[in-house]
Amino acid sequence: MKTLIISLCMALPLMGVAQDLPSKNQRSNVEVFGNCKMCKSRIEKAALDVSGVKYANWNIQSGDLQLIYNARKTHLDSVQAAVAISGHDTRDYKADSEVYEELPMCCQYVRKGETAKPGQMTKH
Repeated sequence: MKTLIISLCMALPLMGVAQDLPSKNQRSNVEVFGNCKMCKSRIEKAALDVSGVKYANWNIQSGDLQLIYNARKTHLDSVQAAVAISGHDTRDYKADSEVYEELPMCCQYVRKGETAKPGQMTKH
């Protein structure tokens, strides 16, 4: 009987720790700026290259990137940073200007706070 009580006392704190872990499959949406199918491919590839990301789908019309990722392996900030490194601004991260300027003209979206250049798409 003593052994059972001691075992329960040792196991109960471990159960509480396991409950504090984030859910394995986290779903999130984040706004990403872009214009076309080439943008879609680049954005989704950047997101999927982050370890722990299982699903990435960028909607051209809305600019929403739908994600499913393992929250024990990565965070939404890591995904946004990876997308920004690829040249696309997100809600919380801005792509480096040099990388953005290297994008094909059809992929150069109007950045927040800037005006459209001649011939530049103004979707979002």
